[in-house]
Amino acid sequence: MPPTAKITREMVINAAFEVAKTEGAENINARNVAKELDCSTQPVMYHFATIEELKQAAYEKTGEFHTEYLLKNIKKRKNVMLEIGLNYIRFAVEEPNLFRFLFQSGFAKENSMLEMINSEELTPILSVMQKAMKLNSEQTKDVFITLAMFVHGYASLIANNSFRFDEELAAAHLKQVYKGAILAIQEESK
Repeated sequence: MPPTAKITREMVINAAFEVAKTEGAENINARNVAKELDCSTQPVMYHFATIEELKQAAYEKTGEFHTEYLLKNIKKRKNVMLEIGLNYIRFAVEEPNLFRFLFQSGFAKENSMLEMINSEELTPILSVMQKAMKLNSEQTKDVFITLAMFVHGYASLIANNSFRFDEELAAAHLKQVYKGAILAIQEESK
């Protein structure tokens, strides 16, 4: 008899991530994750005492995926800020279930914009932005908050209402917001 395949914790997390991606985070349960793994529910529950723990692990994997997504291809572009903002909106277009899981499910550890802006998960994004804008850390955070409010609203409308994504229009609006945020920082520094 061949040995039984060992289902690892990482495999269970990856399967829960796939369920969230294809069916929505609300469908992460032992049965659906086991189906994704083509196994019984026993290995799922062996690695996670509760489904909430599994959802939290899948949420963290989704956050890592999102960060990678935001940073992809930005070094090839002239305007890094524009590309990060457009990638954020594209994420909502291409991965609406993951977008809703990250930003509308209540799984975020942060309870305020201040907590989010100072979170470890945001450090890679802020570092790239700071380098591109040639601002100090606090100024970069101020610009980020302005951009985040704009792109999150735009992305939420698309992810939740099936609005059509017009990249040219989004880019034009994002440039205006970006330029306005930078101008405001420059005026405050005078």
